[in-house]
Amino acid sequence: MHELSIAYALVETATQAANDSGARAVTVVRLRLGALSGVVQDALQFSYDIATQGTLLEGSRLEVEALPVIIHCDRCDRDVALPNIQLFCCPVCNAPSAKIVQGRELEIASLEIEDDNPTA
Repeated sequence: MHELSIAYALVETATQAANDSGARAVTVVRLRLGALSGVVQDALQFSYDIATQGTLLEGSRLEVEALPVIIHCDRCDRDVALPNIQLFCCPVCNAPSAKIVQGRELEIASLEIEDDNPTA
């Protein structure tokens, strides 16, 4: 299960960002996850809980935004979402395309943190 190593890498990156911001805890990590990332979302969610133990992120939520595959169709000259990632053809005109615009992402979009500086 490579999701566990990915979860540890996410926790490491988020911890560094939280430390740089002066956070005392992280409550939410928002992740953008493309359909072609090769990551199984359920396995990542399970692994995340393990990887956060004993860190600033312990008890935080991992919110995943699942991103569809979007290709650029030269014939239609537009970006279109694929209804099936097994067939890289434009769903409008059926032209084949390998120009992936979206779908490979595995990135932290944002963090919600608690800090020591409450605002009035």
